[in-house]
Amino acid sequence: MSALRGFAVLLAGVPLVAVRAMAAAAEPLSAAGISVGKDGSLSVPMQIVILLTLLTLLPAAVMSITPFLRIVVVLHFLRQALGTQSTPSNQVLLGLALFLTIVIIQPVAADMYHQGWEPMEAGRLTPQQAMDQGAKPLRNFLLRFAREKDIRLFVEIAHSPPPRAPADLDLKVLIPAYILSELKTGFQIGAVLFLPFLVIDLVVASVTLSVGMVQLPPVMISAPFKIILFVLVDGWNLVVGSLMKSFYS
Repeated sequence: MSALRGFAVLLAGVPLVAVRAMAAAAEPLSAAGISVGKDGSLSVPMQIVILLTLLTLLPAAVMSITPFLRIVVVLHFLRQALGTQSTPSNQVLLGLALFLTIVIIQPVAADMYHQGWEPMEAGRLTPQQAMDQGAKPLRNFLLRFAREKDIRLFVEIAHSPPPRAPADLDLKVLIPAYILSELKTGFQIGAVLFLPFLVIDLVVASVTLSVGMVQLPPVMISAPFKIILFVLVDGWNLVVGSLMKSFYS
């Protein structure tokens, strides 16, 4: 139940995005002849259309701006290093990555909900103010893991003025910088995971060639040894534990 509650909190930021998008869309849609209320709000059918459209972007957001990106990259590298082809399956790896992501991102999502959605629901903040307040925890999270080099790259690409402080960075700069940084980190961890299994492959290949077993692929012989080594050192505990700790260091 706690995991389900964490997933619900993770999705709590979606209404804030929807409200902002609906408010921004009201003026141009009104000019196009689409029904807009007297106070500038969109009609209910149009709100539903926009909300459903935003929900289609939710999987991409979960995969890109959360720890899910680094975790799933490392797990796929691990599977390739073990040489087990499709075991564990993609569904298992994605499920593990999703629930590990919920554990890490739940405090951030809870802060976004409490600072943005709750005050707006109580009438203390306007939708725009709620978006600004709700984005602060996410911005702080992205700043922790986005490299300065990647941030500088996207500031130059976006032709944005240099920020006076990290808190002045726009999310349109922080999000792609965070994605690049997480991809690099995931590849670095994956390369380290490959090394011990690569040594086993080299040893097995040398032995099989020296005894003349050229017709038997070395991968078929090395796979059981790699799996046994991984099980003996309690590899899943080590990999997952190291991944989780990398977000709290």
